[in-house]
Amino acid sequence: MLNVALPKGRLGEKVYDMFEKAGYECPSIKETNRKLIFENEAKGVRYFWVKPSDVSIYVERGAADIGVAGKDILLEYEPSVYELLDLGVGKCRMCVAGKKDFFDDGKKVLRVATKFGNIAADYYTKLGRDIDIIKLNGSIELAPILGLSDVIVDIVETGSTLRENNLEVKSVILPISARLIANEASFKFKCSEIENVVRAMKVQVSAND
Repeated sequence: MLNVALPKGRLGEKVYDMFEKAGYECPSIKETNRKLIFENEAKGVRYFWVKPSDVSIYVERGAADIGVAGKDILLEYEPSVYELLDLGVGKCRMCVAGKKDFFDDGKKVLRVATKFGNIAADYYTKLGRDIDIIKLNGSIELAPILGLSDVIVDIVETGSTLRENNLEVKSVILPISARLIANEASFKFKCSEIENVVRAMKVQVSAND
């Protein structure tokens, strides 16, 4: 059995559809029930839903052989996993955003609110900019509005939340999308099974382009 960790939510459903079209269907996953694990013995695959930020932990520690995680999670937490394929879904951008009238003149330490402390630190280190990271877990957009921070570093999909709160993108750090990842030991011991999945998923990525 190939154990597959899928992120809960809209992204996970999109990704499961790709697996299904690639020939790794598991009908029970679409039934209304409270089950946590779904398997198709004939296809040799077992799926389970987990919180998106936890997928890489399940894969890194071997509870899952492969999984799907956003590039943001991989960059922020740097898990020891193999990144096999950009699935081309869940596309968004990691951005610096702030109030429309804010301009960083570089004269004082920049206050940056974010849940992506490592990504923010790496970005500003490369720019040679001194920053004070304010770690938040939700409603990041509030920070500059209430004067807690000068800017935020966060994921931007459509930008509508920013616009509604009189904020705007100041710079794009990098594009984000969902990646197929593998446990390092599993990739050695289940190499052919995993490579078959990668080949089949590449066809789906091409079909979606």
